[in-house]
Amino acid sequence: MMTLIEWLRPWEPSAPVFIACVLAIGLYAAGMMRGARPGFWAALAFCLGVGLIYGVTQTHYDYYSQYLFSAHRLQHLALHHLGPFLIALSMPSAVLAAGLPSGVRQLPARNGLVGFFKLLRGVYRVIQQPVIAAVLFVGLIYFWLTPSIHFDAMLSIDRYWLMNWTMALDGLLFWWLMFERGDQGATPRLTPGQRILILALIMPPQIALGAYITFSGQNLFDIYAVCGRAFPIDPMLDQQIGGLITWIPASMMSVVAALVILAFRLEKSNEQA
Repeated sequence: MMTLIEWLRPWEPSAPVFIACVLAIGLYAAGMMRGARPGFWAALAFCLGVGLIYGVTQTHYDYYSQYLFSAHRLQHLALHHLGPFLIALSMPSAVLAAGLPSGVRQLPARNGLVGFFKLLRGVYRVIQQPVIAAVLFVGLIYFWLTPSIHFDAMLSIDRYWLMNWTMALDGLLFWWLMFERGDQGATPRLTPGQRILILALIMPPQIALGAYITFSGQNLFDIYAVCGRAFPIDPMLDQQIGGLITWIPASMMSVVAALVILAFRLEKSNEQA
């Protein structure tokens, strides 16, 4: 029986992931100590989101993600959907900014760096255009689940972490675009209707991919047979469970997000009344 300490020990330690998660929580805590007041639920959502990303990559769960297709799909559900969803929902930018040292906050205004940050802002605005953001969000799921690409990614530790990083970062970008509601900044400001339309449009491709994996009559991801599965589970059953995870929970996140956006709109209308 695995102890809690053994379960919490990383299967494949990644210093960048560890540093990113610790830095995020540390900056958030520093921001709160400097007077930022995000509220209990916002702080909880942020910590849960970061915790989910850490939990599926820097604990023993990562072992199952590498040797079980269904566990892998749960990992990416957390990395691409649920974790970034919770982080973006908490709207942490003001709290994180308050936690930064003053010297870091002033970097964009320094003469030698103005051009760099202007370029960075321009690139960010391009990839956050609604059509591009939606295509990237769905396209990355299809890309990494292309059987030949998935096979190579699961065999190479570098490609494996590239896959996980791209999923997490793209999830953060997409859900940030959906939930952005602060002062006008670099993120394009969309109407509630535009956001809900995007959420509706990304559902069918995810449903189609999940259904294809679920009902496929052949083993699409034989990498798990080559390397061995974490549990003695039938390969087709493992694939079907993974397909259902890709199909139902991932698609339902769009419905939940649409309800959240409508709630924000209703709250704003009540404040203006």
